[in-house]
Amino acid sequence: MDVLSLNVSSSAAFSNDNLRIPPLSKLAGGGGGGLRLRLAAAAEAGIGNAGKQFSFRHKAKAKALHTIISAKVANEDKPETRSIVKEKSVSVILLAGGQGKRMGASMPKQYLPLLGQPIALYSFYTFSQMIEVKEIIVVCDPSYKDVFEDAKQKIQKELKFTLPGKERQDSVYSGLQAIDLTSELVCIHDSARPLVSSGDVAKVLKDGCLNGAAVLGVPVKATIKEANSESFVVKTLDRRTLWEMQTPQVIKPQLLREGFELVNREGLEVTDDVSIVEHLKHPVYITQGSYTNIKVTTPDDLLLAERILSMNSGQSSPE
Repeated sequence: MDVLSLNVSSSAAFSNDNLRIPPLSKLAGGGGGGLRLRLAAAAEAGIGNAGKQFSFRHKAKAKALHTIISAKVANEDKPETRSIVKEKSVSVILLAGGQGKRMGASMPKQYLPLLGQPIALYSFYTFSQMIEVKEIIVVCDPSYKDVFEDAKQKIQKELKFTLPGKERQDSVYSGLQAIDLTSELVCIHDSARPLVSSGDVAKVLKDGCLNGAAVLGVPVKATIKEANSESFVVKTLDRRTLWEMQTPQVIKPQLLREGFELVNREGLEVTDDVSIVEHLKHPVYITQGSYTNIKVTTPDDLLLAERILSMNSGQSSPE
């Protein structure tokens, strides 16, 4: 569990008042996050959105931290979480084609600058540093390909692009068509979740390998009630059995293909990737993740992500 404590419900908008920040000494050495060094790598890259360059106020410090990023990432994950999944056996499908209308911005939310770097590049760099990952398939609008192409010089993974579909499941299916046929796992991630740690990714990869399908999730903190169409409470759900799903979601390729065959044949709509596997009656394992692995959907989420990264790196947000 992350050392950051978020005293908020899973469905509420986040604000700075909800956030309890521990001393920086804890943040710098806390397990699972590694955010300080991923931020440094991102700052050193200085990649822009669709040709536009962003910069950090403290780029010199970021460059210094970048020199030790490889060693830090290597030590971030426990060996037992990485031993089962083979090197270069994972195809990552990075979903970056959403419109992000709830953000109310002039561009899709995943390309908004977060401390000087497009949101989508944070997880992109995280996956690029993992030995299990063979390739990254970015599902995006062609007008934003240059965001990732400009970053390609910083990574040693094969980079592919596919077009997004009308719905999420269509975009995942598009990415699935491009994966290497020798890949043993498909790792699907929302690019609007910039704070996922390589430690959590390694855990869900291991569980996906063992169980065929696994998803990062966190226990629900809030009380959840079921309501009828007239907004009256029907019943209170037992939150001890409820989990909020996150990404990555990891599935063996053949299982995912079989799930898509069923979903497409019966015209089913799903809102997350493991739901496709659930329709096959195949068990899905929940890997406990971190509450800081938020999806940046609203302006409040963006402010929270900025504060987490700023405090974790010892930097202030750009003006």
